[in-house]
Amino acid sequence: MDKGHKIMTSKRDQGFTLIELLIVVAIISIIAAIAVPNLLRARMSANETSALASLKVVNSSEVAYSASCGNNGYAISFVTLATPAPTMGFISADLGVAAPIKSGYNFVLAAGAGAMPGPADCNAVETQTGYYASARPTGYGTTGSKSYATNAANTVYQQWADISIAEPFGLPAIPIG
Repeated sequence: MDKGHKIMTSKRDQGFTLIELLIVVAIISIIAAIAVPNLLRARMSANETSALASLKVVNSSEVAYSASCGNNGYAISFVTLATPAPTMGFISADLGVAAPIKSGYNFVLAAGAGAMPGPADCNAVETQTGYYASARPTGYGTTGSKSYATNAANTVYQQWADISIAEPFGLPAIPIG
């Protein structure tokens, strides 16, 4: 290069200005402020769908248990439903524990209102003539906004509240399937 020629450099070769970086950060913050609540609502909706599906599985498991192992009685614990009879249990391992928590919901299984003791099942465990199962969000408004319950009538009920739905089912709980 000649000593007489000057190499021209621009400010752009040195990087971004502080104002440009602040504008980019502001745009990203606005996009995040819009997207995060939508993602949280989608997650809560997925948790609610999972809780509803799990209670439908409880209904199916109780019917299968009653017909094949329960001698027409129902299990009143998730552990009983998960116990092999004789080769495999009636419910999956994620619900087959004493107090399952799944997808942001606490699950409870107990004797239904007015249930009487039933015959012993094929594993010599006592049964009941009815059952009650419920799913309640672990964090109301964050993991779910609905509570669910079902019983031996095999209908799932929902309620927009942070309380367990009591038997006999009625308003404000509504049947959903």
